[in-house]
Amino acid sequence: MLIVGLTGGIGSGKSTVASMLRECGITVIDADTIAREVTLPYTKAWTKIKQTFGEEVIQADLSLDRAKLAAIIFNDSSKRQALNSIVHPEIYKRMLKQLLILFLKCEKIAVVDLPLLYESGYMLKFIAKVIVVYCSEEQQKQRIMARNNYSEEEANSRIKSQWPLEEKCKRANFVVKNCGSLEDTRKQVQSIVSQLISSKEYWKYRILFWSVLSVIPLAFSSLSVLLWKTLLK
Repeated sequence: MLIVGLTGGIGSGKSTVASMLRECGITVIDADTIAREVTLPYTKAWTKIKQTFGEEVIQADLSLDRAKLAAIIFNDSSKRQALNSIVHPEIYKRMLKQLLILFLKCEKIAVVDLPLLYESGYMLKFIAKVIVVYCSEEQQKQRIMARNNYSEEEANSRIKSQWPLEEKCKRANFVVKNCGSLEDTRKQVQSIVSQLISSKEYWKYRILFWSVLSVIPLAFSSLSVLLWKTLLK
């Protein structure tokens, strides 16, 4: 199975591209959705967040006050790192489990939607290709100000908390320029999907995986024989 990373910047249109990938029949694992699941009340991450940030980030229904938590971490890099160290390991564990299930179902391609793919770096070792969704910084700012009702200062703060999109584009295998119409973006996404499928690169990873699995019983058998001989001495 070919694992593809999807990333971008806040307001670049990554969610739009993820929806278009799904329209093309590609399975997309969304890190934001998983983040909400692993921070439900009384989960391991929820408990640690409560201990670290206090009751003020817990709402009356026991769910996280995400707006309040976001305001805290975006103004304090050490607290942002503390939150990431709590939530990210739980996200990655669940994401890898979902990828394994998809592999066993013989999916050809799976996309992992990770806003901080490059910033955290952890999932890069599992990913064969990366798609970056790009737009200008001014477009980012205008979009998140309209969407989240942020001030210009708040919008700039959130943009600056992530890597510049230009830097991400340099490292990407594919760049979707989400600067124009939705139809233009859709054509770019369809072209990328066509290239990924026609490359048949997913076979390489499937063969590699099953080759590794076939070696494990042989290694276990050899170890058992060696252990038995040692015991007989």
